[in-house]
Amino acid sequence: MKYERIRNFINGRFETIQSDRILTITSPGDGTPLAELPCSTAADLDKAVKAAKAAFPGWSKTPIKERVQVFYKYKFLLEKNLPELAALCSEENGKTMSEAVAELEKCIELTEFACSLPQLVTGETLEVSKGIECRTEHVPLGVVASIVPFNFPAMVPNWTIPNAIALGNCMIMKPSEKVPLSVGRLAALLKEAGLPDGVLNVVQGDAEIVNAICDHPGIEAVSFVGSTKIAKHVYQRATQQLKRCLALGGAKNHLLVLPDARPDMTAQNITASMSGCAGQRCMAASAMVGVGEIDHIVEKICQEARKIVAGKDLGAVINKESKQRIERYITEAEQQGAKILVDGRHTVVAGKEEGTYVGPTVIDYVKPDMAVAREEIFGPVISIMRTNTLDEAIAIENNNPYGNAASVFTQNGGAARYVIERASAGMIGVNVGVPVPREPFSFGGWNESKFGVGDITGKSSIEFWTRLKKSTIKWNPEAGVNWMS
Repeated sequence: MKYERIRNFINGRFETIQSDRILTITSPGDGTPLAELPCSTAADLDKAVKAAKAAFPGWSKTPIKERVQVFYKYKFLLEKNLPELAALCSEENGKTMSEAVAELEKCIELTEFACSLPQLVTGETLEVSKGIECRTEHVPLGVVASIVPFNFPAMVPNWTIPNAIALGNCMIMKPSEKVPLSVGRLAALLKEAGLPDGVLNVVQGDAEIVNAICDHPGIEAVSFVGSTKIAKHVYQRATQQLKRCLALGGAKNHLLVLPDARPDMTAQNITASMSGCAGQRCMAASAMVGVGEIDHIVEKICQEARKIVAGKDLGAVINKESKQRIERYITEAEQQGAKILVDGRHTVVAGKEEGTYVGPTVIDYVKPDMAVAREEIFGPVISIMRTNTLDEAIAIENNNPYGNAASVFTQNGGAARYVIERASAGMIGVNVGVPVPREPFSFGGWNESKFGVGDITGKSSIEFWTRLKKSTIKWNPEAGVNWMS
């Protein structure tokens, strides 16, 4: 194995995991075995929770302006170690180096936002009656947990780590068992940045640890990012234990393309959206709905897709099972009458024959009831449906169960506003293929793309990671007694 056996990070130290269940971590890019991952047990989680509970009193009482000093140093360490971190992210996930670098740059932006939190959680004070003042303040919850997916080994952990910890919580981080390496390195950098022992603990494992996190009485809140099926399970199981929970699920993002859209810009945006990170992101373009005559734009999309070279501009999908599943979707659509304009099946990269690649795939004349139009494929595949009117296109978007993102491509401001007001999604783009908000705006979808209240990043995350304490204060007895006191 290229790396030593994966360990947990508990109370500031890496610890050996004693387990009979051991997974092999393999690089999707070329099939190289990377490491062995022993699966932690509920006892390992309990040890981590105890360490976090012991650290919480001291960390939560540290003034927030002092807490964020750790993240100023962490930001510097992310920048200093960016090439190494990006290489590790690319290796274990299969994405291209340029995509991994962009992921780390987003980690830096997320950390910068956490450093601004002292200015955002100042609370309010108001004299509500003569001699009486009311005050609000944000109070940390205690021990919280974050369960993260494989598609962004560094970025999604940084959706939660900086904000939750800067706000005074102590955290249990559970990485995906498919990409366990990056989070361990992030934990080491946070320790180097001065984060006290026990404030962040990393527990490696699979579904057993996910369920244990939902059930553990010492954990106050759980965030989750992954598929909708598992998001529902985590939300139901965690809230059944009376925990606060925010679970982000999958997506089927629709791009509505009008005839007046700029062909080159539209084609470039759509192709980048559907193929970036090998389509393994919940904001990827997955379904395009053309309104009226859009053949000229479809042709340009195909031209752009054919320029993409697997292994160079396009990374691998996470494993062989994913490759097989994605290719089954394509074959089924073809059998049902859809037309494959660009076919990414059976892609093999020379010198990386053991890698798991799917080439960019463009499928036209898809019907709304086909699986490729309804289900999350999580691969570099765009399904094109055609309508005569914008209302028909919006109806297709509205009828899908998800609600992460939707975009419209047009030069007509009125049409764009019409879509913004009617699309059933939490994040909307106009001439943008991946409408991810930048900090301080928050990330979060609607419908079956999110379970729980609030968003996971930005200002909205403050409400999730804290409780609001209200104080009513009277010091001057000469004010007398009234209904307020």
